[in-house]
Amino acid sequence: MRRLFLPLCLLLLGACVSPRSDDTASRAAVASSTLPPMKVFAAPRPTPPARSNRDIARDFLDLSFRMESGRALPVMTRFEGPITVRVTGKPPASLAADLTRLLHRLRNEAGIEISLTRAGSANITIEAVSRAEIQRALPQAACFVAPNITSLAQFRSAKRQSKTNWAALQRRDRIAVFLPNDTSPQEVRDCLHEELAQALGPLNDLYRLSDSVFNDDNVHAVLTGFDMLVLRAYYHPDLANGMTRDRVAARLPSLLARINPAGEGRSAAPLTATPRDWIEAVQTALGPGAGQGTRRRSALTALAIAQREGWQDHRLGFSYFALGRLMQARDAEKAHGYFKLADAAYRRSPDSAPHQAFVATHLAAHALSAAEGDTALRLIAPHLEVAARHENAVLLTTLMLLRAEALELGGRADEATNVRLDSLGWARYAFGPDWAVRAKLREFAALNPAKRRY
Repeated sequence: MRRLFLPLCLLLLGACVSPRSDDTASRAAVASSTLPPMKVFAAPRPTPPARSNRDIARDFLDLSFRMESGRALPVMTRFEGPITVRVTGKPPASLAADLTRLLHRLRNEAGIEISLTRAGSANITIEAVSRAEIQRALPQAACFVAPNITSLAQFRSAKRQSKTNWAALQRRDRIAVFLPNDTSPQEVRDCLHEELAQALGPLNDLYRLSDSVFNDDNVHAVLTGFDMLVLRAYYHPDLANGMTRDRVAARLPSLLARINPAGEGRSAAPLTATPRDWIEAVQTALGPGAGQGTRRRSALTALAIAQREGWQDHRLGFSYFALGRLMQARDAEKAHGYFKLADAAYRRSPDSAPHQAFVATHLAAHALSAAEGDTALRLIAPHLEVAARHENAVLLTTLMLLRAEALELGGRADEATNVRLDSLGWARYAFGPDWAVRAKLREFAALNPAKRRY
């Protein structure tokens, strides 16, 4: 299940500035009644995992033999033979191309024999429905996956029966994936990657994984090199339906040595398990339903737990980052301090380039609001390629729009216009309809002190 977390790039601009109704920041782009075509990412560029096979084996077992709730799974389950996928409901226009590209990656990177079909007998049914329908079925979910059904109507009638109980499965034959059809193309794609991966393989998420979509922090938008390696191992002939954790553990070392020889020469560096109280604090801080005061207290609790655990990895950085986001509306300077601490923690942690990029958007926004355009440009520059490599159009657009405002603040208006116009195609993929894109342009313009109305 992909959780409804506050957007990672949330800037809370309205808490500190008032945009002019006639601002000129996006004049060139907004003046036209038609925005440029939506951009999409070209060939994927996943980074291979940089951990030892001993650590990857532990990750594989913890992902495959537990659910997100912490409940243990008695045996491994997967599909046998070629896997077919169909799409039902009212899919958005962007889904077909993103699904085709993902299936191509699964075939080529994970070695899974998977293809599209229109047949009702498909192994995996992807049903595109409204966000409201998804949340009526599962209130905290942006999207989710369930076994032994083909529609949301079936899920509603079967969710209290053993039919949709993952722990009761002996093999996977039919699974449904539920995606929203009324959100941005990127959100649909991100849900597609995470939920289809769980339909095929592991059901758990681990916050200790810094290089995976199998992590509820939602930092990674698409399946990573690590994720594809896990799925390749999951469908390797050495493993089979019905195998227990101990049997899988016995076969993993030789299996991983063959499919990931680079991991054999690396020293193990296992991270400690993530305690349940930290997970619950983070989910309260960033999930739906809680008031601002409760969110802030929960974020402080998460940070205290991270410090109690002695973490020096990306989870400490995420604890600072979450607190910074929640403090922005109340105390911008204190929030800035937390973002600086998050950045320092992420820099000490391997595989945290996208995490650092998210923090950079907040640090650059702070510099821009203080009329420090050169500082903002310096903060943004290293992360544009990171956002593109990780196929995150929200992050890429955010960095580009911040860069445009910083260039304009420095008197480089022509460069700013070019960057802003170049960002619009990505913005359409990131945020969806034209009105949402134009609203984002106005929000970023409001950061520029030269365009504020006092």
